[in-house]
Amino acid sequence: MAKQSTHFNCSHCGYRPPKWVGCCPECSQWGSITEVQPSISSKNFKAAHKETSIIPLNTVSTQTQTRMKSTIQEWDRVIGGGIMPGAFLILTGDPGIGKSTLLLQIANDLAAHYKVLYFSSEESLEQVRLRAERLSCLHENLLCSDQAQLEAIIATAEEHKPQVLVIDSIQNCYSADTQVIPGSIGQLRESGFRLMRLAKENNIAIILTGHITKEGNIAGPKMLEHMVDGVFYLQGEDRWQTRVLRSVKNRFGPLGELGFFEMQEHGLQEVPDINQHLLNEATYSPGSVLISSMEGSRPFLLELQALLVPTKFGMPQRVISGIDQKQVILIAAIIEKYLHIKLSAQDIFFKVSGGFKIKDSAADLGIALALLSSYFQQPLPEKSIALGELSLTGQVKPINQIGIHIREAEKFGIKQLLLAHNQKFEKTVPQIKQFKSVYQLLELFDHTS
Repeated sequence: MAKQSTHFNCSHCGYRPPKWVGCCPECSQWGSITEVQPSISSKNFKAAHKETSIIPLNTVSTQTQTRMKSTIQEWDRVIGGGIMPGAFLILTGDPGIGKSTLLLQIANDLAAHYKVLYFSSEESLEQVRLRAERLSCLHENLLCSDQAQLEAIIATAEEHKPQVLVIDSIQNCYSADTQVIPGSIGQLRESGFRLMRLAKENNIAIILTGHITKEGNIAGPKMLEHMVDGVFYLQGEDRWQTRVLRSVKNRFGPLGELGFFEMQEHGLQEVPDINQHLLNEATYSPGSVLISSMEGSRPFLLELQALLVPTKFGMPQRVISGIDQKQVILIAAIIEKYLHIKLSAQDIFFKVSGGFKIKDSAADLGIALALLSSYFQQPLPEKSIALGELSLTGQVKPINQIGIHIREAEKFGIKQLLLAHNQKFEKTVPQIKQFKSVYQLLELFDHTS
């Protein structure tokens, strides 16, 4: 049998050139082409193929899986209600954002009821101990190691049979079977596949940390995201020193779920009522309106802010952040068409407060009211919230899941709802004003002066 030859891969984009080159022809990255050795396990493919058994799907035995819950509710909700046994998850984020801190807190919390192994491939055990002392994460059942070799990690896991295995980080793990540096595409492919098999075959929940690139993607091959069961991003909000945990892939829970943590002296502390932070900054001034936007299964009460000034140049400015620019321009065009208010002669500055980014059509009514409020320089009623979609014909349409939005608004003292005329809901808020078309929006403003 002929010896299987090596091949070359780009560690940045995964491109496979026929020979080594200094610059990747696909992504133009210099020095990213690495030599990949053939996998040793591929030699036994034919033998394994002969032993493969095929059985009817309805004869496969199943058992009820109980999620492993912690006392950190923000983490449990984003994960989907707790960690599923056998799950293969990755947590990523900017350097220094708090990934290691959060996972050490989670591991220490789970160690009270489950067997947890924590492998630190980036830091020594002394460094981990110093962080653990600061975080008060010194549970006697939390087992730690600074081993980075993949074969040793797998052997240790198979020997000790933990229920949860944490590896910080996957980029610094290496396999003795491949002759390339840690973090390269060959190492990550091999490490990811073998850890996935370890999780599935032994029913061990494995949580990895991973670095990200300047573009915000997991460093290394994109296939790592497809291999895992869940991808979670930890992001920062500088104004509040808040960390946002976002679910971007989750086979065991909803996508887009958000959890909020505040960086304090003793680690990350969960912020269960983020809406209270958001409402504390609401101004109720001209150009300001409150809306409710769904992220995952959770509604957020957000303030939209608009500023309109007559344009001084031939081309009006459109400076928009936190929401799709086309959505705001579309609503402005609807207002100009049906209300004959020439917003095309106005510079429009628009933002979503709190640094949030929304993609919710339920914000249409709020966008229209914010633009009109700024144009007429008249504030909307205090403690009011706008929920509705706008059609191209100028009609105000009802939104889905209105009950969830109303219940969240009630918790924080919202007294008036601004809704579509045919919106079905349980009347619990004292004041309700409904609109059939954009023409009726002018009833909120004194536009005769």
